[in-house]
Formats: sequence, structure tokens, C-alpha cells
Amino acid sequence: MAGSTSIRISQELYEQARQDAAIEHRSIAGQIEFWARVGRAALDNPDLPVTFIAESLASMSEPREDAQPFCAAQ
Repeated sequence: MAGSTSIRISQELYEQARQDAAIEHRSIAGQIEFWARVGRAALDNPDLPVTFIAESLASMSEPREDAQPFCAAQ
């Protein structure tokens, strides 16, 4: 991260981010940033399902050496 900025969020949103961050192995800030990226992409691409956007963004953040080639079923 190049820098950081403090913001105020509700305690409820913080707790939701804390719970999801633990499940997704992210920091709380990383979870909120992920939600923001998904929301921005969803607004920019209203025809795409949110789950597709979220999964695409998550896969893009995975290390390239962990990628598996796609093989169509024959």
C-alpha cells in the first residue's frame, strides 16, 4: 500500500469487515478495500453479476504462480 488515510465507519460495518476478513484471510482494511473495488466495478458494469465481479477481482489478486490453466471438459 502506497499510503494510508484514516476514515470513520460505523461499528457495524467494522464488525462485518472483521468477520469477513478473518474468513478471507485479509486485513480489515484489505477487506474494506476489496468491498470498495467490487462496488466500484459493479457500478461501472451494471450488466455483470456481483458474484462474477467479486470472484474475478479476487482471482486477479492471487499470485500468478498459483494460477491453474483452464481446461475445457472433453
